[in-house]
Amino acid sequence: TLNDVKRAAHVSDALENLDFIMSFAHPSDIPPKESYLQSFATMAKNCVKPIVCTAENRLDINEMWNITCILRGSEEDARQKPYFICYDEPISPLKHPFESLEKLLFCAEKKIPCVYSPAPSSGAAAPITIAGHLAQALAESLCGLVIHQLKAKGAPFLMGMGQAVLDMSSGNCLYNAPEGLMVYIGMVEMHHYYNIPNWGYGATSDSLEPDWQAGFEAGMMTFFSQMGGSNLCHDVGYLEFGLTNNLLEVVLCNEMIDQIRRIHQGIPIDENTLALDVIKDVGLKKGDYLAHNHTVKNLRKTQWRPKLLSRIGTEKWIEQGKKSIVDRAKIKLDDILKNHKPKPIDNKKLFQINTLLENFK
Repeated sequence: TLNDVKRAAHVSDALENLDFIMSFAHPSDIPPKESYLQSFATMAKNCVKPIVCTAENRLDINEMWNITCILRGSEEDARQKPYFICYDEPISPLKHPFESLEKLLFCAEKKIPCVYSPAPSSGAAAPITIAGHLAQALAESLCGLVIHQLKAKGAPFLMGMGQAVLDMSSGNCLYNAPEGLMVYIGMVEMHHYYNIPNWGYGATSDSLEPDWQAGFEAGMMTFFSQMGGSNLCHDVGYLEFGLTNNLLEVVLCNEMIDQIRRIHQGIPIDENTLALDVIKDVGLKKGDYLAHNHTVKNLRKTQWRPKLLSRIGTEKWIEQGKKSIVDRAKIKLDDILKNHKPKPIDNKKLFQINTLLENFK
């Protein structure tokens, strides 16, 4: 329902490692032609972060653009500081439907950043081989780029693909099959080669719930995306190839992303961090570093501290009720839903947006 979109936006607003939001659900309680626009407006009302959205056609994406101009203050400000990115798709193999191109050209005209990302399933809508899967997806995305740039040279564009792998034993599509991860990283490498921003993935799983499989797969996907240099990574918290979403998984993945980002910062090398004078001082005179000023000075900026992962040891864990990490995530999720207050939209702007929505029938 539309309330699920609202809840997801609300929770995402509070999670510091989510830099943008998407709808997380297709609401079934409103007319289909209004669903994308109503989802967009609901996200805008419940989260201050930028939005990645999709649209049915030129009509509803035009209204999303109008909402953006209301929020930014003017069309020129909306161009200078984009509020949303449009996600657009061809249909594999090698088809570019009218509605997809209509949205692509509209984004080029308005300088709205646009993702043009095919999602071919290997063995069904693309070759089953990894290289063939990648070659076709790359051709489909670059075809969109050519059309887009012929309309407005220099308009912002992101390339990418949905690395669907059709499991020939079950008939299910998979996010996290090793073949899918390989073709995904291949596409990231191609975006580096072409120097074009990349549409990527983060923290997805083919599991059905936040369990060991979900943690393993989401962690691997997020690590690959971060270390491979993917730019705009989506679908955090998506399970079962996006057929299931879970806000507990989103809360868990927020911490996962934070830790992986910490690793990606690398090792700073300077006089302070090498600490050669400290080593000389302690090693020859004092014997330990616990009380040394260098330890106190560098502790907080060196050590990453978890909020959900446990480091307390068995005895304290038993004393505190043997809560699993999912239990702790549930407590955090409930606290966000109860106590977090997203920044509201100015009343004048809110009235303009609601009037626009009322007229889109």
